[in-house]
Amino acid sequence: MADPKGFLKATRRTPQRRPVDERLQDWSEVYEDFELPLLQQQAARCMDCGIPFCHNGCPLGNLIPEWNDLTRRDEWQAAIERLHATNNFPEFTGRLCPAPCESACVLGIGDDPVTIKQVEVSIIDRAWDEGWVSPQIPERMTGRTVAVVGSGPAGLAAAQQLARAGHTVAVYERADRIGGLLRYGIPEFKMEKRHLDRRLAQMEAEGVRFRPNTDIGSDITWTELRERYDAIVIATGATSWRDLPIEGRDLAGVMQAMEYLPWANRVQEGDLEEPPISAAGKHVVVIGGGDTGADCVGTAHRQGAASVTQLEIMPRPPESRSDSWPWPTYPMVYRVSSAHEEGGERVYSVSTQRFVGSDGHVTGLEIAEVRMVDGRFEPVAGTEQVLPAELVTLAMGFVGPEADSVVQQMGLEIDARGALSRDDSYAAATDGVFVAGDAGRGQSLIVWAIAEGRAAAAAVDRYLQGSTNLPEPVRPTDRPLVV
Repeated sequence: MADPKGFLKATRRTPQRRPVDERLQDWSEVYEDFELPLLQQQAARCMDCGIPFCHNGCPLGNLIPEWNDLTRRDEWQAAIERLHATNNFPEFTGRLCPAPCESACVLGIGDDPVTIKQVEVSIIDRAWDEGWVSPQIPERMTGRTVAVVGSGPAGLAAAQQLARAGHTVAVYERADRIGGLLRYGIPEFKMEKRHLDRRLAQMEAEGVRFRPNTDIGSDITWTELRERYDAIVIATGATSWRDLPIEGRDLAGVMQAMEYLPWANRVQEGDLEEPPISAAGKHVVVIGGGDTGADCVGTAHRQGAASVTQLEIMPRPPESRSDSWPWPTYPMVYRVSSAHEEGGERVYSVSTQRFVGSDGHVTGLEIAEVRMVDGRFEPVAGTEQVLPAELVTLAMGFVGPEADSVVQQMGLEIDARGALSRDDSYAAATDGVFVAGDAGRGQSLIVWAIAEGRAAAAAVDRYLQGSTNLPEPVRPTDRPLVV
């Protein structure tokens, strides 16, 4: 540890967000640069706690105290080596992860935790700028082939690990570009796609072959794919969204978040001048208080919405950690994302009763306050009101993978949580088929997706070779400190 009193000398600091009126004029990332002296001062707050619970808070097992210390001592190349030892894509997690490691930081028991996430993203950004991130070409090829279906963080992590082990790997993606939700779900203002593109270029140089515009189960059957390859990794995510089947659901203007968000990304990719679905000049209501809902809020602001309201059925969380969320769990607290900072209203403890419309298009929605009765939310009589709405996005989470074709064609099974069944080595019931990420875990965090992709790659390597030198960070039965 560089400075044993660092946490006593400095308070927690994080980068400033660009002024709201400035960032709403573009789609660039919202954070300003963080000066190097400040960053190293923050890294020095890591307190050599003896038992680093941040390791347990991170599913990847990131060696956080080590690269904090190396950053503080200006040993950047050593820092990126330690960071890459556990995480294939720190430029993704450093921007998108909610940082359960910080919630588990020992310093956070009595003080503000270390700014782990900012140190992480600063290390990898410096490494890219300095040219320290280069392809890792295997010394020899094994002659074995693997198909990875799905190009989100789990699939990409599995593919990169397997390619580095010497296997010939092809990644199949039904969309026209590689990246899954990283490409067409995450708005540009949260992660500019240049970060994704340069990592994909590295993977191509390592031998990974990308196959977009290919829907497995339709363009190629699952059984045909299994015949072509020695093993398959299913990493299709949990993309089956939760719906709201109430009166008026069929009105135009009521749609799923993932029917709305990708169009903005396609505009940024240069495919379109304007999105076919836009919030411009409209009263927008977002149903769902999570990250996807916040993405809809930020997107609607940038498109020039007349108003934005976000609804959440749960009560407003407390401002600070309560006894119900003890350290080192990830607490349910009130958080203000960059999108919320940009405007709009957040309404808690309400439920949508019906959508109302005119000439087949939504014009509003009737909501009511709710209270918990026998474990269920019940509307409170007399609290009904109608909110104006010309665009409504449903951001209520995902219930599992779109698994009909793989179940029918491959004989895989669905578990009690609606995910694809697998054993403790990520193997499905069909020989040579493995399941990683949200497809087998259910909707979860990007760090869990990458961790499972890495671990599933080790399981595939062992299946093909009889043993493996690839790291295995987590098992499918592991559970997070995030409730």
